[in-house]
This record gives sequence, structure tokens and C-alpha cells, in this order.
Amino acid sequence: MVFIVIAIICFFLQMIAPWWVIIVISFATCGIIGKTGKIAFWQSFLAIFLLWIGYALFKSLPNDNLLAGRVAVMTGIKLWWALLLVTGFLSGLVAGISGYCGYQFRMAMLAKKTDEKIA
Repeated sequence: MVFIVIAIICFFLQMIAPWWVIIVISFATCGIIGKTGKIAFWQSFLAIFLLWIGYALFKSLPNDNLLAGRVAVMTGIKLWWALLLVTGFLSGLVAGISGYCGYQFRMAMLAKKTDEKIA
């Protein structure tokens, strides 16, 4: 469920919002519906990893990977597909960490609410 929600919302918001919207969406989604920390991290990571790889391929394949190849050479990677993997991995890592933080934030707020009831 987390995977689908993050992938769909980020797909539409990335058309009009900056790249870092993945952080906000992953944090909020995992803070609301994340079941465990493990699920929050991996589902966020995979959703954004696959979304960014897919979107990059969608934009890159029609022009024979010309721009991706040039950017790859510019960054020193030299292979366009390796650049796509690095981009996907980094964006997935950002989303995964954000999702995990969202889950932990919810757990901290629930613990605080429980402590207030006891006192």
C-alpha cells in the first residue's frame, strides 16, 4: 500500500513540483500508513527508485540516450545506464530515509501521547 501511494502521488506531483517533493510525500505517507520501519524504508526506496528509473528511460530512450550519455561522460561515469542506476539509487535512498523518519516520527508522537495519559 505504501509503495502504491508514494509512486502515484510522486508521479503526478513531480510534473509540477521540484524533485524534493519525494521527501515530503515519503515522510507523510509512511508517517500515516507505514506499518513498520522496515516497510517504511524499503517501500519508499523501491517506489522512487522504480519511478525515477522508469521516467528517465521514458525521456531518454526516444532520443537514443544522447543527453544521458553526455551527462554520464560529464560526471565521469561514462555509461548512460550506470548514470540512471546511480540516480535511481540516490533518489531511492533519499525517499527511504525520509519514509523511515516519517514512521519514527509517528512512533515518537504515539509514545508521547501515551506518556501524557499516564502522567
